[in-house]
Amino acid sequence: MSKMKAAVFVEPGRIVIDDKPIPQVGPLDALMRVTTTTICGTDVHILKGEYPVAKGLTIGHEPVGVIEKLGSSVTGYREGQRVIAGAITPSGWSNACLCGQGSQDGAGTPHGFKLMGGWKFGNTIDGCQAEYVLVPDAMANLAPVPDGLSDEQVLMCPDIMSTGFSGAESAGVRIGDVVAVFAQGPIGLCATAGAKLSGAGVVIGVDKLPDRLAMSGRMGADHMVDSSKVDPVEEILRLTGGRGVDVAIEALGTQATFEAALRVLRPGGTLSSLGVYATDLKIPLGAFAAGLGDHRIITTLCPGGKERMRRLMSVIEGGRVDLGAMVTHRFKLDDIEAAYDLFSHQRDGVLKVALTP
Repeated sequence: MSKMKAAVFVEPGRIVIDDKPIPQVGPLDALMRVTTTTICGTDVHILKGEYPVAKGLTIGHEPVGVIEKLGSSVTGYREGQRVIAGAITPSGWSNACLCGQGSQDGAGTPHGFKLMGGWKFGNTIDGCQAEYVLVPDAMANLAPVPDGLSDEQVLMCPDIMSTGFSGAESAGVRIGDVVAVFAQGPIGLCATAGAKLSGAGVVIGVDKLPDRLAMSGRMGADHMVDSSKVDPVEEILRLTGGRGVDVAIEALGTQATFEAALRVLRPGGTLSSLGVYATDLKIPLGAFAAGLGDHRIITTLCPGGKERMRRLMSVIEGGRVDLGAMVTHRFKLDDIEAAYDLFSHQRDGVLKVALTP
């Protein structure tokens, strides 16, 4: 049986390159030859043992590549075609999918819902930090890459662009809204861009790293708040004349940023939570107005599926946003351990890494 190189989870603290069999293609699947992928903050949670996965699992959920082989029942695509697949690969037919919640896809369950069930790559099935990845339900998930767009231009679509934009979409950002985005890592930067594209009148980016604050301005932030120099809650209330923001997007997954996001909301405002939390959250009574402030707290898991990917690539193709600048470092797959070391320790101004075979 033919082999491929893959980044495999061994134990907390160890993800290594190993040889694995190239996946066999079922009738509804497609085998993608991966040409570019990346590392996500969620992968770091897996590396640290903060999110449990099976030993021996191939990690990664952001594939750009070429169709190597199509399943016997897959139509509408051709082998050799450039495609991406979302980090979320819904079946397209479960009850959750038919409710518009493909990220919670429960295909095969009696009721059709499963918590985070749409997140399969690098979670419940082998992911894409490998030379090949098997894409399930290919006709629901493969999105052709438009001519003229490079791998790095579309590399953010499968996860961070979809996730970040959904922070603004789920919050219902309206024309003229004031939006604060807490943390300007890759997800937060995409949330900043998404808020601006959604029509926000003012976008406030919060972080403590100068390089990220500078990138926040490039992504559409009107004000950049350095949380290492000022109290971000006090500064945002000052910038808004004491009113607070219509929408606060939390993009880090910590008690401190969640609480700060809640404290800057105007009465009736919305907290849109995108961060992945590792500990229980506490809601402060005052900031929550004892439950009487008409606030909304919503969470979102990255929307997936081919139509979502098509729409995101259309935004890029139309020149509405350029996320290619977020690729700050490049590694070969063989050097995956060095890539994880850099990315997990956030050295050298890293935002996103591009991994190629």
